[in-house]
Amino acid sequence: MAEGAPRRVLIVEDEDNIALALDFLMGREGFDHARISTGAGALDLIREMRPDLVLLDIMLPEVSGYEICEAMRTDPDLRGVKILLMTARGSSVERRKGLALGADGFIAKPFELKELRAELHRLLDEAA
Repeated sequence: MAEGAPRRVLIVEDEDNIALALDFLMGREGFDHARISTGAGALDLIREMRPDLVLLDIMLPEVSGYEICEAMRTDPDLRGVKILLMTARGSSVERRKGLALGADGFIAKPFELKELRAELHRLLDEAA
């Protein structure tokens, strides 16, 4: 990635109110970002966009965030993309499953924007 180029983040989230808040945060942080609201086209968009990080909801229509995470980790071209899973069911079982499938981080909804911002920067700074 070119020096000074904005980080690219793809938001995969089906709930509009959450997506709007995430959209606002991404813009404020200076990230180049896009959103898709279903799991079905997410992998194609990830391949096309080549984001630095995917902010991935677990419970999505059609294809779950777990399935997308697993597919990304088995694709050599996508293995380096950071994945931050989001879920309203933030149990330790959900967290362990997500991390076992290869997610780089996990955040429970509802989250504080400050907490999400810190996690985004942790993952993106790690990737730099």
